[in-house]
Amino acid sequence: MPDPLGPLFDALESINGELTGFAARLAKLEDGAAVRGAKPVGSGEDGGSDSARVRGAPIAWHKVKEDERGELWAEFTAWVIRMADAYELTTEQLPHACWWEHGAVVAELTALWTGWESAYGNEEDAAAGPYLWHDAWSRGIERIGRTWLGECTNGYHQQKSRTLWGTDPAYRKKIIEAGPPGAAV
Repeated sequence: MPDPLGPLFDALESINGELTGFAARLAKLEDGAAVRGAKPVGSGEDGGSDSARVRGAPIAWHKVKEDERGELWAEFTAWVIRMADAYELTTEQLPHACWWEHGAVVAELTALWTGWESAYGNEEDAAAGPYLWHDAWSRGIERIGRTWLGECTNGYHQQKSRTLWGTDPAYRKKIIEAGPPGAAV
């Protein structure tokens, strides 16, 4: 005589197999997210507390919340100093005395930092990320020294002589009224 509970046990075994498969797939997805850098700021080697920012996510300093800015800036600064020492940067490449006073330099270094976090936070990458980051690093450092610094490479901060574009409302109005190229008939 067949076991009356046999079909029930077979069904439970099938359900258990499916649940085990789902659990394995979920664990793999969670591990993949962690490997790809989905670690909150502050959980890395530079310390700090948890934050909503995912490592490698772009940063626009003017959009960073005031209560998060200090900790994020300290982490960024530690990275810049570590990279300057590791890559033996000269003051012609990145002025020791004032790099943080140049908005474009900070933006360039911030992009390099988030790129570094992304490249080195992904263990599934087949080494393309770190290689591409080094290419971006060399181009970025060259661009910083060539484009953004002015006379600051001599060891002290020197303000660039330039006109600020965003301080004259009449200037903006004039451009808007002129319209795009080819608009005038």
